[in-house]
Amino acid sequence: MTDLKKIEELRGQYHQLAVGKESLLQMLAEAEVSEQVYNSNAIENSTLSLDETEKILLQIDLDRFINQREMFEAKNLALVVEYINKSAPQKELNLEMTLFLHKMLISNIRDGIAGRFRQGNEYVRVGNHIAPAPQDVVRLLQEMLAKYHGSYGQDIALRIARLHLDFENIHPFVDGNGRIGRVINNFMLIKEGFVPINIKFIDRAQYYDAFKEFDLKQETKIMKDIVGKALTNSYYKRLAYLRGEKIITLAQHAKDNKISHSNLLNKAKRQTISAFLERGMWKIGV
Repeated sequence: MTDLKKIEELRGQYHQLAVGKESLLQMLAEAEVSEQVYNSNAIENSTLSLDETEKILLQIDLDRFINQREMFEAKNLALVVEYINKSAPQKELNLEMTLFLHKMLISNIRDGIAGRFRQGNEYVRVGNHIAPAPQDVVRLLQEMLAKYHGSYGQDIALRIARLHLDFENIHPFVDGNGRIGRVINNFMLIKEGFVPINIKFIDRAQYYDAFKEFDLKQETKIMKDIVGKALTNSYYKRLAYLRGEKIITLAQHAKDNKISHSNLLNKAKRQTISAFLERGMWKIGV
């Protein structure tokens, strides 16, 4: 089964089982906020652990000193994630919305650049990639959105991969591009009736490789693979809960069935079994 067929099959099962279970899905979405925040911030070199991120969002005192920037990065990104979870189905992603999300993300961190694109001499470099000139940002973003909408109905993993790579290539902001780019991915997925994805910190090396591939070859294979696996992972988790399955660790599942744990783990990472990552641990519904 191709990735596209698998995603569409899981999507169909999800929508069938989701009827009348909105409260359960809402709880799952709320429980995922801290994981979304932790992973996205960790990719950008935040020192916060998942537990610390959760404590900040719950306003629980931490056991160590955390600088104000990391505190606001966690709180602000949580607000953005919660906003798009609720509002994406009714809103449109345009330049104004992108600026609104960026202002929400960067407020109290760098107020001078919050909610505006790069301007003047605000050039940025990421690794060896020098982003386009500030005066080209608006035009390139408009072209990016037009290209995305023009591909409606095609392979969703490929569309999101291209969108994300294009956005990060443009790097429209002085700061916060990675976080906003990953937020935009989920905005579009939710808007089109898919589930949100969580690009994991543990996949950061492959994630960076995807940008190198795009920068050097203009290819999207690695990012498409990341997005596709993140989508199936998100569906497997929700389907396990919607079916009322008993959710256990993959290690326990291997022990119960006398199966090689390493073999199962390899299949889980390739998403050839219905396992999913939750709080950094591989689990499966049985």
